[in-house]
Order: sequence, then C-alpha cells, then structure tokens
Amino acid sequence: MSDRTPALDAVHGMLTLLFTVVALHVLWHGVRSSGAGRRDRVDLFLHFAMAAAMAAMPWSLGRPLSGPATAVIFTAAALWFPLTAFRPVRPFQPSGPLRRRTATAGTAALFADRLPPAAGMAAMAWMSRNPPGGAASAPETLASGVQAAHHTAAHGHAAAASTTATLVTAVLTVYLLACAIRSLTRPMPALRTATDTAHRAAATDPYGHVRDGAMSLGTAVMLLLPH
Repeated sequence: MSDRTPALDAVHGMLTLLFTVVALHVLWHGVRSSGAGRRDRVDLFLHFAMAAAMAAMPWSLGRPLSGPATAVIFTAAALWFPLTAFRPVRPFQPSGPLRRRTATAGTAALFADRLPPAAGMAAMAWMSRNPPGGAASAPETLASGVQAAHHTAAHGHAAAASTTATLVTAVLTVYLLACAIRSLTRPMPALRTATDTAHRAAATDPYGHVRDGAMSLGTAVMLLLPH
C-alpha cells in the first residue's frame, strides 16, 4: 500500500461510510421483509455481503477479500441476478399468445432491472481478482539473449493484459455510473397510489432506488481507485 496518501485515505473513508450505510439499510429492509420470497432473500443477502465487503476492501481488514476464491463467489453472484430473471408464467396470467407476450415482456423488464446488481457483483469480482502480470516484474538481470527475448515477450503479454484490464474497468465504470444516475434521479414512488406490481414493490422499499444508486456510484468510484 505504498501508494496510499491522506487524500486517498479520506476518499476510502467516505466510501467505507457509504457502503456501511448501504449494508445497514439492506439488513434493516431484510428484517422488515418477513414475507419475502426465497429469491428476494438471496438478493438481499448478496447485496449485504457486497456492501460489507466493499466497506472493508480499502483497508488491511479487507486484504483477505482479494483472491480467486472471492472472485469466483462474486462471479457466481453476478450470474445469479440475470439467471433468476427467468421464471415460469403464473397460472392467473392471460392464456394463449397474449400470455406469451405478457410473460416475455415481464421477463425482459425483470432481466433489465437485475442487470445493475449483476454489474455491481461483476465489478466486485473484477476488483477481487489477483492482480494480473505478477510475474511480469520478474528478473531484471537477464544475461543471455534468450532470456532477454523471453523478457520482451513477457512485457508484451503484460501490456496486452493491461489494455484488456483497462477496457473491462472502463466498461464496468461507465455502466455503473449510468445505473447510478438512473437510480438517483428516479422519482420517489407514491406510497398510497401504488397499483401495479412494480409500484407496489417500490412502495415497500421507497428508498431502495437511492440505496441502489449510491451502491452503483460507490462501486464505480472504487473501480477507479487503488485498493
């Protein structure tokens, strides 16, 4: 952590506070949602786990979070959200072609709504991975021409890996920023005039879009900072 500065520590401290508040809000909402289904409970657990991990990641307490095991866990979490968007049609929905169109539209909307948390989990997995090119800084005292050639090839591979990592980080950051803007500028749902399923769900968690927007924004910032 030789690149740490007081300014960077201050930013990390603000992000830790943000993620701690998010984790506590998710926990509070989970306690209140006693009748939530299995999928919703898993969603809340994954959100809580990610927020808690993000709060600890910048500090020495979060060092064990970096590694292939954590990356695999959050990769699985990222896959959970889009894969669980597909569910069977309920019996009371319209039958025939209208039923299929209704089911397709509902699945597409749910799939789109579950992409932002999936991107957040993917970003967490990306940040948790072992830094690539660990062997790229290897021996600098290469005597023979064969060793020098291998050294040059290693630098070429490291440069390609660095370019790919930059591209992945940029795509995740831009998408999460877009999700944050969308969530934080969404109007507050009307608590008493909720008629459809989406509005009723929003009314049970009126600050959910603020929490999700703050989580996306904090994750995007974390992607750009050394940790």
